Amino acid sequence: MTAVNRQPFVAALGIETPIIQAPMAGVQDYRLAAAVSNAGGLGSLPCAMLGPEALKAELEALNEATHGRPYNLNFFAHTPPAPDDQQEARWRQALAPYYAEFAIDPATISNGPGRMPFNEESAAIVEAFRPAVVSFHFGLPEPALLDRVRQAGAKILSTATTVEEAIWLEQHGADAVIAQGLEAGGHRGIFLTKDMTTQMGTFALLPQVVSAVNIPVIAAGGIATAEGVQAALKLGAVAVQIGTAFMLCPEATTRPLHRQALKSPQARHTALTNLFSGGPARGIVNRVMRELGPISDLAPVFPLATNAIAPLRAAAETAGSGDFSPLWSGQNASGCREVSAGELVEALAR
Repeated sequence: MTAVNRQPFVAALGIETPIIQAPMAGVQDYRLAAAVSNAGGLGSLPCAMLGPEALKAELEALNEATHGRPYNLNFFAHTPPAPDDQQEARWRQALAPYYAEFAIDPATISNGPGRMPFNEESAAIVEAFRPAVVSFHFGLPEPALLDRVRQAGAKILSTATTVEEAIWLEQHGADAVIAQGLEAGGHRGIFLTKDMTTQMGTFALLPQVVSAVNIPVIAAGGIATAEGVQAALKLGAVAVQIGTAFMLCPEATTRPLHRQALKSPQARHTALTNLFSGGPARGIVNRVMRELGPISDLAPVFPLATNAIAPLRAAAETAGSGDFSPLWSGQNASGCREVSAGELVEALAR
């Protein structure tokens, strides 16, 4: 796939510029997606943490705000793990000193799934709202569900963190692959292996994926300027997916503590951590990451680690601290600007 193929892909999505806003659960709602779509890019709505009724409400608002412009709905395609009581007990024991510090009774903390994968209800919503694009993280859903997405008229994208994952996605029905470099903020889309030594930087991964598959490739990770966009396009990407740069836009719902961290020198130090969900995700290093280590064998597998640490986040944030918050950020927060998302899309595409 080379740059000459870019325009047909962009036209097929119905967008005017090869800028895709990365779906970012926890720091956005429909307003950011709408602003990007209205500026000629592809806005994305993260759906994995929304129940059916909440998702329908977001989509109704998104449709009203975009007036028929295309947008992307993003879902997770993970297989929910079976809860492990012993692992959960070890995790809560590791967090016990923090519970004591904030006077939290761990007996009051319930277990739960945290994030739900794409399912029958999700497919029905896709069929009802017929988005132009549906993207997935952690592989793809089962074939029957994927067929329903395709029959609803959506282009299907999914994230690959290795060449092997890109090939698998092509073989299993993706229309395009998002090559997610190690620099990217938030959750890694890794799904064929748990070996983090397989993960590559964006500009090492991108040309290898382009050479390995016959479907369009979208670059993601560490790209925050027009120069970075052009570099990715020259390496064969048909579009670029950007997340962190949008997090200071007024249309984002990024919390004040998170915004402050992104604007500070602290944002230059990020790490992959599994403390907040159980899955590897990149965020700004904070107290809990330093004290427990960013990666802990005690954390239950994704997404089961979420429940036990959530009360600590809430208590710390109430006290004005981000010490226990997932301060998601890519390695390059230099592109974060307090400008409208539309203005940022224009600058990135310039």
